[in-house]
Amino acid sequence: MDQTMTTLDPKTLAQELRGDILRMTHAAKSGHPGGSLSIADVLAVLYARFLSHRPAEPDWPDRDRLVLSKGHAAPALYSAMARTGYFPVEQLLTLRKLGSPLQGHPDRLRLPGIEASTGSLGQGLSMAIGMALAARMDRRDSHVWCLLGDGELQEGQVWEAAMSAPKFKLGNLTAIVDLNGYQIDGSVSEVMDIEPIADKFRAFRWEVCSINGHDLAQIEEALRNAKKRRELPLAILARTVKGKGVSFMEGGCEWHGKAPNSSELAQALEEVSRG
Repeated sequence: MDQTMTTLDPKTLAQELRGDILRMTHAAKSGHPGGSLSIADVLAVLYARFLSHRPAEPDWPDRDRLVLSKGHAAPALYSAMARTGYFPVEQLLTLRKLGSPLQGHPDRLRLPGIEASTGSLGQGLSMAIGMALAARMDRRDSHVWCLLGDGELQEGQVWEAAMSAPKFKLGNLTAIVDLNGYQIDGSVSEVMDIEPIADKFRAFRWEVCSINGHDLAQIEEALRNAKKRRELPLAILARTVKGKGVSFMEGGCEWHGKAPNSSELAQALEEVSRG
């Protein structure tokens, strides 16, 4: 029996994730709050409603796999894992500390429940394809989710992987793209424009749906559709706001890799507590 977390409320979980992200990066005095905050709603719905997993048995063979290809958003993933029982919530404040399994980017050798070591952008979708192929060969009903950043789509390896997934008819694979519009050096459109994204995925023979990545109902509908049996992979294009939930972090690239100081933390926590 799987242990999908159906008892959690996605709205509450998303709020908890945002608070954790802020506290973790503040305690570490480093990290990536902007792109972690932008995926909080997607991760909250995924962990609360759709991810088939067993936190007490992280190597359960029939589990779903989640590959965080945009590995710098690890604080959001660690928070989701802690809030669903993989390790104590108190351990989140060890982010980036010497000896902590909560590295700045996910390390599958250090933390049970991490499916892929990521951080070098562009590689996650390839790994997810391997997992989806393995699940099919082993006749398992596992679903593989891969969460990518929009700036990451500038990497050529992403599109090599995008070609192969439909060829192998990987209907058990879903790519979720966090389209928050910014990367470390500026806006994605100015650094290297990736549009039209939907047309590109369709040209590679993916099924595509576009959603507001902060609308919990839209996220839930898209993820429910992703779990349906299909022949081709699905790309969910989630339009988001970088730094979502904190007024002075929203939009722009300033908070891509900058931790809040104590006064900024206090204001940010007050804002996210209001939802």
